[in-house]
Amino acid sequence: MRRSKALVTGVLGGLLVATSGCLSTSRGISELEVEIPDRWSSQEGGQEAAPDEHPWWESFGDARLSDLIEEALEHNQDLVAAEARLRQAEQRARIAGADLKPQLSAGLNGSRSRRNFIGFPFPGGEEQVSSSTTTNFGVSLDISWEVDLWGRLRAGHVASRADFRAASWDLEGARLSLAGQTAKAWFALTEAQHQVMLAQQTRASRQDTAAMIRRRYEQGLRSSVDLRLASAGDATALAAVAARERQLDGARRQLEVLLGRYPSGEVAPAEDWTEALEPVEPGLPAQLLARRPDLRAAQQRMVARDAQVSQAKGALLPTLRLTGGAGQSGEELADLLDGDFSVWSLAAGLLQPLFQGGRLRAGVSLAEASRDEVLASYFQAALRAFGEVEMALVSGEFLARQEEALAEAAKQAQGAEEVSQQRYVAGLADYLEVLESQRQAVDFQSRYLDLRRQRLASRVDLYLALGGGFSSAREGLEQPMGATDASPGTAGAGAGLSAESVSTENGSIGTTSR
Repeated sequence: MRRSKALVTGVLGGLLVATSGCLSTSRGISELEVEIPDRWSSQEGGQEAAPDEHPWWESFGDARLSDLIEEALEHNQDLVAAEARLRQAEQRARIAGADLKPQLSAGLNGSRSRRNFIGFPFPGGEEQVSSSTTTNFGVSLDISWEVDLWGRLRAGHVASRADFRAASWDLEGARLSLAGQTAKAWFALTEAQHQVMLAQQTRASRQDTAAMIRRRYEQGLRSSVDLRLASAGDATALAAVAARERQLDGARRQLEVLLGRYPSGEVAPAEDWTEALEPVEPGLPAQLLARRPDLRAAQQRMVARDAQVSQAKGALLPTLRLTGGAGQSGEELADLLDGDFSVWSLAAGLLQPLFQGGRLRAGVSLAEASRDEVLASYFQAALRAFGEVEMALVSGEFLARQEEALAEAAKQAQGAEEVSQQRYVAGLADYLEVLESQRQAVDFQSRYLDLRRQRLASRVDLYLALGGGFSSAREGLEQPMGATDASPGTAGAGAGLSAESVSTENGSIGTTSR
């Protein structure tokens, strides 16, 4: 199988350069010596596929599930908190960008003071105290501006914008995760409902059996041992019903919490399982880098950390600050309208740090170490993402085979239960054989229900691992993966935010990170 270097410059480098303008990460992109296949190892074939335009949960064909997920995305409080974090990141980016522009302020002031003159001789020979009263009014317009000679301020703005885009992808990841949790909770509720139905059917069967054996015991046809075993089986079935109903109640309340409702245990489960699962086209491994929200967020954090390195290096260089002001000053308010009382000032200052006890150079080293940490974390996250997709693909295949086998086992166990009961009625078998056949029949049916839920949950895990759904392959995508640094098109329900709302330009920080 043809293999290509994982996370080499042609893959990650292209993504990062596209997202940062002129990103100049000094190390790490081509240092990860891990190889990945051109296609998923669990897939015989592999081809480029486009992201599905429809929400992935619609593939289950369950309208109720779609409604619940939409409700959760609108009302879940964890998602509301994530949206608030996104708005915080947006405002931090705007604050950082404000340092690039001149700061203008206006002032209006007034003062009145009195001074005493003591010890001066005055005519008449007597010592007197003389005073002077001064009044002053002023109005001014002041401006200050730090000239960004080395790109330090711009690097800080780039870092803040990248953090905002990372927060935007974090929100998208939170939405994806919440949709997955809601789907799994819905499938767990469906299974719990069917487990209750199975337990109730089993209890009814045990009651009928116990009643039949009691009649035969009273007729002297069965021993007290059979009667006691049948009564114990009836009581055990009743306990199983209570246990299953407790699980059903817990599943209801857990789903309601995800939906943002009060956990009253009133949500109604599905009457039947969702339709059969359709095959999923997972696309290619390289597409995952620009597909998963968590990886896109990690990419933006790498951009931010690289910009912070540039910012720290810029702090070693001189800073130039210009200040100026103009206004009116006089002893009367009317003087503020007279041009003869105009005042102004203009100043420029150049400051070069000489000795800071190693603080500035330590700041550079700290920023570089932080960048290397984020880079390594990104590599590990990418490998973990590849592993999640591979395991989800294989898990789906294994669970499908296991479900088919368990369905056959449950069918045969039910048949064995019927035969054993017939043999017992005919006096050809003892009651222990009936109990064992009943136990196996219930066990296989219960395991089959659990496996159906696992298979549906595994499909959800696959969608989460892929970062969403993929449609069937088609030639030509609208744009190369990773060709934009924009945040997701929809930041979140009610958020109304996008990366472009901060700044539409994507500046280079390469000049300050050499």
